[in-house]
Amino acid sequence: MQVLVIGSGGREHALTWKLAQSPLLSRLYCAPGNAGTAEQAINIPINAEDIPALLAFAREQAIDFTVVGPELPLALGIVDAFRQHGLAIFGPTQQAAEIETSKAFAKTLMAKYGIPTAPFAIFSDAQQARSYIEQHNRPLVVKADGLAAGKGAIVCKTPDLAYHAVDQIMRAKVFGDAGAKVVIEECLVGEEVSVFALTDGTSLMPWPVCQDHKAIYDGDQGPNTGGMGAYSPVPSIDIGLSERLMQDIMHPMVRAMAAEGRPYQGVLYAGLMIVDGRPYVLEFNARFGDPEAQVLMMRLESDLLPLLRATTDGTLARQRCHWRDEAAACVVMTSRGYPEAYERGLPITGVTSASDAPAVVVFHAGTARRDGQLVTSGGRVLGVTARAPDLCQAVDCVYQTVHGISWEGVHYRTDIGRRPVAG
Repeated sequence: MQVLVIGSGGREHALTWKLAQSPLLSRLYCAPGNAGTAEQAINIPINAEDIPALLAFAREQAIDFTVVGPELPLALGIVDAFRQHGLAIFGPTQQAAEIETSKAFAKTLMAKYGIPTAPFAIFSDAQQARSYIEQHNRPLVVKADGLAAGKGAIVCKTPDLAYHAVDQIMRAKVFGDAGAKVVIEECLVGEEVSVFALTDGTSLMPWPVCQDHKAIYDGDQGPNTGGMGAYSPVPSIDIGLSERLMQDIMHPMVRAMAAEGRPYQGVLYAGLMIVDGRPYVLEFNARFGDPEAQVLMMRLESDLLPLLRATTDGTLARQRCHWRDEAAACVVMTSRGYPEAYERGLPITGVTSASDAPAVVVFHAGTARRDGQLVTSGGRVLGVTARAPDLCQAVDCVYQTVHGISWEGVHYRTDIGRRPVAG
């Protein structure tokens, strides 16, 4: 099969790395890709949002299957466009992807179908939002309704912080049109986990639970990012709770989407907060998480390609998925200044020797090659990922590797996976 992966981040490198291992593969492309995907695939200089150009390429090259990595092409309707031309593609339609592209839609749907989530209110007027905050003098989360690269949810411990968040989102437009509406919800306190399942619209295939670390600094301090690290499995999530997550959240959402005339196919990703043993949905996403994809691909023993393909043709129930018993951990290395402004083009050293370590993969995100030198080209630059018999060893292995990689102003958290290890 000729396969095209769309995207340029760490998630897409992880997907190309795993897909390249498939015996079913004849040729692998990535558009636009990065310096890492170029090691497994042929990078094609087409932007991930340029749907007409991607469609033309897929038709000209007789691509058998396309895998969409990031959310924006899904929001723009790439799946619909490819299907209209008879091309097989992994991911939900534009209407189905609205569970991620509109937090207001997702929260309203959860309320309608009894899927557990925090109490909330939706506003398209900033003054009405401020009045609501005034009436609810407790910690709140203010969220931009639309896509904001994982940075649109602002935890506000005081009313003043919530007022400021509303003003930034709705008046200053720091997230652009994504802030035309806001969702304000009760701030839940507990353990945050990421839950994934493949689905063909009817059947579900649960994947291992992961834990992401969104805040930029140690101890979950500072502004949210696209993700600073992840690990799997999560020791606090036992088999009973895992089954409950599927029964109470994932299956009901797939049924709800079908009932609403928006059948959902692809990977369903739920960001959850576990409060006193009870799960609540923080958000749904319509694609693999980043950096969760990195640890999942490291743990996946089965061939990824037929699993993804089965979500598009209704045959997922016939597939079997096998996972390594080992743990995996990922630490994201970022440019100085991220998630705000950052410098590009800084030379990176140490990646080649780091990649020689057993059971370690350095997944690229914001990287490029300039005159043969690996340089930074984004905020999240690398996702160093290791697999080991247990989480403690995986975390230690990751940090040993991270310490050997550098560039001017490199930043990373030093506590990824440390809490369950310490506990």
